[in-house]
Amino acid sequence: MTSMIVLILAAYLDYIIGDPWGWPHPVRVMGWIISRFCKFAFIYCQNPLTQRLAGIFLGISLIIGSGIVGYLIIQTAKSLHPLLGIAVEIILLASCFAAKSLRVAAQTVLQPLTLGKIQDARSTLSNYVGRDTENLTESEILRAILETVTENAVDGVMAPLFYAIVGAFVPFIGPVPLALAYKASSTLDSMVGYRQAPYTDLGWFSARLEDGLTWVPCRLTVITIALLSSKPLHVIRICQRDAPNDPSLNSGWSECAYAAALNVQLGGTNWYRGVAKHKPLLGDATHPITSASIDQAFQLTRYCFLLWLGITTLLLIAINK
Repeated sequence: MTSMIVLILAAYLDYIIGDPWGWPHPVRVMGWIISRFCKFAFIYCQNPLTQRLAGIFLGISLIIGSGIVGYLIIQTAKSLHPLLGIAVEIILLASCFAAKSLRVAAQTVLQPLTLGKIQDARSTLSNYVGRDTENLTESEILRAILETVTENAVDGVMAPLFYAIVGAFVPFIGPVPLALAYKASSTLDSMVGYRQAPYTDLGWFSARLEDGLTWVPCRLTVITIALLSSKPLHVIRICQRDAPNDPSLNSGWSECAYAAALNVQLGGTNWYRGVAKHKPLLGDATHPITSASIDQAFQLTRYCFLLWLGITTLLLIAINK
């Protein structure tokens, strides 16, 4: 029953507080370790083979280490007082969810955009996306926001919840270690999982591993979104038609599921450092993307999260009867 309480309260804590700016956060620690290791690897690993071996070591050690450190922190807190242990579990698990942070980031871009301050919206958007934002039109800004929201709905919200749920059913483990391990994998992918130099070889393993770890929660999210949309066959058909065209193993599926559910189209031409890159079109442009579309996407993610949480709660109650 402790796992159930931790899951529910961690979700609520993320919903009301999120990640307050400047507070200690596991991802910042992970990011510091990755940055330090990369500097070391680029100095002492001068060929593709040694860089790949270094990347494998970094990926395995950080992912497993994050889970173990999280477990030890919780056990230490529990040894001091059981309630302290539960509180630490809740805080650590809440840090693995990014629903509130994602919502706040979208709102900081939408706010100046709705006031007609498109230059401010472009400038703010550049803090959250890799594409060039200097010349984006209002519709392109809205598309960028929705693509970011729908891509990160999986690796920032649903996948951490999935691994927390798995951990909740594993005796003596609990939801936090597996969620932290996945968060380490996601952080590695965002920092070194690029096909471009200098991370081509060093980040190869991290990118492939994150793809593998995200595959199941991504597909489960797509199915859930399809069911919540009240037109599951349409959403699945559009995903089967468009998602395989995206080079990403997972983000194309998550973005396409939301696009189909909202009757909008994602993808198209983006510019990165002055170079045009065309992403496959996902969904049909039945309706234009608006701020209401972005709100609906957040609502779908929220319902998906609550549905998974509710089913897990019922299963945990049934098991503990």
